[in-house]
Amino acid sequence: MTRELPLFPLQTVLFPGGPLDLRIFEPRYVDMVASVLRGDNRFGVVAIRAGSEVGAAETFPVGTSAEIVDWEATGGLLAISTLGRESFRIEDTSRRRDGLYVGRVALLGDLPATPLPAEHAKLATLLRGLLAQLPIYATVATAYEDATWVGARLTEILPFTVPLKQAVLETRDPLERLERIAAGLRTEPARA
Repeated sequence: MTRELPLFPLQTVLFPGGPLDLRIFEPRYVDMVASVLRGDNRFGVVAIRAGSEVGAAETFPVGTSAEIVDWEATGGLLAISTLGRESFRIEDTSRRRDGLYVGRVALLGDLPATPLPAEHAKLATLLRGLLAQLPIYATVATAYEDATWVGARLTEILPFTVPLKQAVLETRDPLERLERIAAGLRTEPARA
C-alpha cells in the first residue's frame, strides 16, 4: 500500500511500537503537527544519513510512521509524544517551499511475533533491566518472549550508531535482527 506522509528527518531511528518524545519549534514542523492532528494523525520519522535536522537532509530509505498520542504547547515549544506504527520504504520525496519533506511511501507491513530463542534470553533480561530505568517506556506494553519486540526495543535504547540502528530496522527477519544486536554489543564502540 502506498501513501503520502510528511517526513521528519531526525538523528534517531524509530521502530514500530516504540515511543518518541519530540520538542517542536521550527515553523515547518509546528505546521506539520497541526495538519497531522487534523488529518490521520501520522507522519514519517526517517533517520538522517547526511545533513542536519535543521537544514537540508539526506535520509535513509526506510522509516517508521509516528502517531501523535499526546501533545502540549508551552513557552513557544510544542511537546509531542508519539508511538511508532508501520515501517515504510520511501519511493519518492519532495521538499516544499517551507522546507518540509513529503514522501510517497510504501508500507512494509508488520513483522510477525516470533518466539525468542533460548540463546537470546540474555538480551530479554538486559532489556528488562534497562526499561525499568526509562520512564518513557512505562506505558509501553511488554512482550519479552517476542524476538521482534525485544529486538526493536533494544535497538532503540542501546547506544548504537544510527547506521547500525537503521540496518536493524531494515532487517525484516526478527532472528537476524537479534544476531545483529548481539554482534553490535560485542563490536560497537560506546557513544557519549
